[in-house]
Amino acid sequence: MKGDRRRRRKPRAVLLPDTNPRCFLVKRRPRLANLTDYPELDFADYERRLASLQSVLQLIQQAYLGSSERALVVLEGWDTAGKGGIVRRLGWALDPRSFKVHPISAPDEHERAEHYLQRFWRHLPEKGQIVVFDRSWYGRVLVERVEGFATEAEWRRAYREINEFERVLTDSGVRLIKLFLHITPDEQVRRFRDRLINPIKRWKLSYEDFRNRARQSDYVVAIEDMLEETSTKFAPWYLIPANDKPFGRIAAFCILANRLGKGVSLKPRPISPKLFKQARRILSLSAADIRRAAKKADRRMRSKHAPDIDQPVLRQDRQM
Repeated sequence: MKGDRRRRRKPRAVLLPDTNPRCFLVKRRPRLANLTDYPELDFADYERRLASLQSVLQLIQQAYLGSSERALVVLEGWDTAGKGGIVRRLGWALDPRSFKVHPISAPDEHERAEHYLQRFWRHLPEKGQIVVFDRSWYGRVLVERVEGFATEAEWRRAYREINEFERVLTDSGVRLIKLFLHITPDEQVRRFRDRLINPIKRWKLSYEDFRNRARQSDYVVAIEDMLEETSTKFAPWYLIPANDKPFGRIAAFCILANRLGKGVSLKPRPISPKLFKQARRILSLSAADIRRAAKKADRRMRSKHAPDIDQPVLRQDRQM
């Protein structure tokens, strides 16, 4: 019996690449073809961690209100890589009064007459706001470069212009987080097929998606150049392997919680004396009652919404 118990070992827990932001930081030129590790996340673990991270982001957003903090999130990636899924789950968690999303499409006739960065100045975050750009000024060195909408001199000059632009943003106090979602060609084909067949998702598919697919090798070079030239110390890129949508979302949320919350106190604000006085009168509560209830709610919030940022992802190996 003892020997049988030794032989019936539990499945071994394998440590996947951590969802700690440091794992995705671009420090040198990446080779997309050499990315072979695409972790998967158990759905139950995904839902638990997503709820925890959404709660952390709610606390961060509340801490920004009434302060000078402001943040800008740049989302780039292959078509169907999961940018929209991240935006939706941010929208489920954050208050739309100080959370804004700007989907960036091709410039109109008026915008084409201006410098390509001009139209982005109008949508930069105000104090207390968190703003997301779904696509961004990096179109100059991606789509415009590959499709020939920008001359070689223009897109080569854009690396310097973008770095200087982002330096201005970060020097002025904007927290700038740049995420690139990478999926394999086979996974992209699978998602194209799913969008074509599924009536609810069909609106997402366009002729340009397939046209861009035909120039994939050119886009790979453009993406690698972009990540190498514009991942700086003050505005680094994070490259996320996103073949598994749950893993890609959790990795993105971990990066956002880490970067947006760095140096920000998530402790609930104290009740102002003026409000405290009015509450006692209107609610017919004593000062001790209010303090007791506030402490209880604070403890419940801390236990429920503890940040789940640096915890590694575990997967159970199947026994062969």
